[in-house]
Amino acid sequence: MLHTPEQYSRDLRAAAVRYFHLDGPVGVEAVIEGSPAAQAGIRADDTLLGIGTARFAPADLKAEATTAAAQRVAGQVAALSPDTPLEVHGRREGAAYAQTVRPVPACRSRFEVEIGTEWTAKADGEMVQIGSPFLETYPEDQLAAVVAHELAHNILRHRERLEAKNVDYGMLSGFGRNARYFRQTELEADILSVSLLANAGYDPQVAVRFWKDFGPKRAGGILRSRSHPAWADRVATIQHAIAALGNDRPHRPALLATRDQPLSGDWQALLVQAP
Repeated sequence: MLHTPEQYSRDLRAAAVRYFHLDGPVGVEAVIEGSPAAQAGIRADDTLLGIGTARFAPADLKAEATTAAAQRVAGQVAALSPDTPLEVHGRREGAAYAQTVRPVPACRSRFEVEIGTEWTAKADGEMVQIGSPFLETYPEDQLAAVVAHELAHNILRHRERLEAKNVDYGMLSGFGRNARYFRQTELEADILSVSLLANAGYDPQVAVRFWKDFGPKRAGGILRSRSHPAWADRVATIQHAIAALGNDRPHRPALLATRDQPLSGDWQALLVQAP
């Protein structure tokens, strides 16, 4: 897990640099146990200068707080081949090192928690961002249902496919032709999330439990109801997807084959109405 000095506010940046020993462009915030990085001896609070052919630009310590540098680094790392060993150039307590990491294929999406009071849950094709109220309110398995839904948007390339249709976002998303495409993508993400949960070892019924609580409380509003199907119908659609899972894992629904195709706007074909 990597971080950069620029992502900390300017009033806290100097303290963050000292605390995390960030004496370079990229810091190691944490190392996952058993990961290729851990096996190579990389540790939390190491500073990284480059990985493989990627070299990280110097930090701009005067910049306003931004995650742009962290996003750039994530893109550089994601572009590297997972099939050949990579040399990691770093520093630890002022001493330079080079360690060889044997990478493995991994998810290309970044995951972020947005600290605040907003019930944020969104995906932009490269990132999944979840607002902290979800973490504070729901148990871990129901939080996984939220993450699975947003990750499904990225896997199905929804942002790219929506932009290809020249849709309008914001208040206009629920009007005219926009609504058809947004409803289609929401239902597709619901359906694929069931497979993602099952493949990850969760009981996909957690998605049903989440929506039965979250739906009546926060999924209403006239604008949202125009761009998103009714929460009760989404629950029925999810339950239908669960019934179709079967026993094979990983489950790969037929929906995956459509992710390189233009959106049709036919959301009604996906919807299962609540009794």
